[in-house]
Amino acid sequence: MDNKIITIKEIASRLNISPSTVSRALHDHKSIGLRTRTNVQKLAKELNYEPNQTAIFFQQRKTFTIGVILPELSEAFFSSAISGIEDCASKNKYTVLMGQSHDDVERERQLVETMKSHRVDGLIVSIAKNTATYEHFEVLQKYDIPVVFFDRIPNMANIHYVACNMSSGTTQAFNFLRKLGHKSIGMINGPMNLLASKERVEGYRNGLNKARLKYDPSLIMSSDLTTESVYRVTEKLLSLKNKPTAIIAFNDYVLLDAVQAAKKLKLKINKDISFVSYANLPISNYSAHPPLASVEQFSYQQGQKAMEIMLDLLSKDKTENENHTFYKIILEPQLVIHANL
Repeated sequence: MDNKIITIKEIASRLNISPSTVSRALHDHKSIGLRTRTNVQKLAKELNYEPNQTAIFFQQRKTFTIGVILPELSEAFFSSAISGIEDCASKNKYTVLMGQSHDDVERERQLVETMKSHRVDGLIVSIAKNTATYEHFEVLQKYDIPVVFFDRIPNMANIHYVACNMSSGTTQAFNFLRKLGHKSIGMINGPMNLLASKERVEGYRNGLNKARLKYDPSLIMSSDLTTESVYRVTEKLLSLKNKPTAIIAFNDYVLLDAVQAAKKLKLKINKDISFVSYANLPISNYSAHPPLASVEQFSYQQGQKAMEIMLDLLSKDKTENENHTFYKIILEPQLVIHANL
């Protein structure tokens, strides 16, 4: 079998015309007569000619590839978000190149460098939980590679991002627990370098102010989101003199660990201690002790919106983007009640 790759030059030679004429004929250029266009396209089809994508990319200065860096694809939240990104990318003939930081800052830096080396057109990122410096993202400006952040947003000025309003979501969760009669409400938060962690505290305090309750900082504890850390802070919360009767957990995975820690202390879940969480992941439906409610963060929509922003940025030239205001898309969360109360 002849596996020879057919080129424009081969078609040109067989038809005794110039390669540039073949190129224009293949693109239905009006300067080429109908007969020539027909002959070129017919022969190209017979020879199974395929365009040289590398040459096309070079000509258009695009690879039609978007890099995506996220903490863990195994987490349902991020797998849903990547579906939103890929669905939108596919509709617009873009390919997604994905990498997982596994919440490791150095790995995140390496992934950014790798994506840059692979000449991605843009980068969509949800940062690692311990990312506190952002030089690896800032350097991409020199290469005209736009970055759109989602969910885990860095504390940077002048960035494009999509996120859910965690302040509003936390206030909803707090008010829900207050209506159930809880007066002492704890919180297992994430690392405070995350914007979402700060917003959770803000929402918690807004709930306190509305209820005219005094702020007790000991009821809010930060964790690094590992199982060991969550166990430790849960035990600390439940050993306080003013121990909480309800806890707002950073997400559904943190909730699962907090529930196990409470059970070790012989507490009855959602009786001695109640829980509300964030993310509203499907795993809650299979848990023996689901949260009373969970804050829906619309992960698929976050990914989809991030890709839509990226496409808009890539459709503009450098000057237009420099003069463009930064996208700051905030989705409103929804408290989803699980228990029959």
